[in-house]
Amino acid sequence: MRNLLGFTPRNVSVYRLALIHRSAGEKLPDGTLISNERLEFLGDAVLSAVVAKYLFKRYPFENEGFLTETRSKIVSRKNLNGLARKLGLPDMVTKNHENNRMGSSLGGDALEALVGAIFLDRGFPAAEKFILDRMIDNFVDLEKLLIEDANFKSRLIEWCQKEKKPVEFEVVEQTKDGHRPSFTIEALVDGKPSGTGTDRTKKRAEQSAAKEACQKLNIPV
Repeated sequence: MRNLLGFTPRNVSVYRLALIHRSAGEKLPDGTLISNERLEFLGDAVLSAVVAKYLFKRYPFENEGFLTETRSKIVSRKNLNGLARKLGLPDMVTKNHENNRMGSSLGGDALEALVGAIFLDRGFPAAEKFILDRMIDNFVDLEKLLIEDANFKSRLIEWCQKEKKPVEFEVVEQTKDGHRPSFTIEALVDGKPSGTGTDRTKKRAEQSAAKEACQKLNIPV
């Protein structure tokens, strides 16, 4: 456990609880199920707060919409499941293999529960350090994550190839305000302007332009 956390736990029992899936939980006489679900609830809130603070500092000029969307991608079940696998968490979880309701989110749920356990055992600073050092710095590629699950550019290109229409992405404006670059890109389908996107990077501006083009052309994504 120390190798996973990066420190020696004070209250080992709370970490053991974080690794008990509901399928293997025991019921108390009053019906209460002993599992990691309550810790998962707590860890979800702590994780969301830490990621929000991290993004607020890393992207000082981005708007609320960008910060919210990026946080959602980092704390998404898909991403947390991947992080849990890289940390080796699924193999550490106590579970009932005969129970068919374990679901595919076992790893991500356990990761949130682990964050909740750290918060209870060592406080917010320790939970924040674990999230930043062990999760984000080691395993989260933000630039890749920002264009993942919403690759409108690829979808637009595929549609244009199928319809035998040429598609291009042109930079129509490039500005720089201090250290803040901005790119405006236009998606041209069959030579006609079909979508425009503006962002801090060319890749994200292309995605925005492609998204608008897909919407205008009624291309399912």
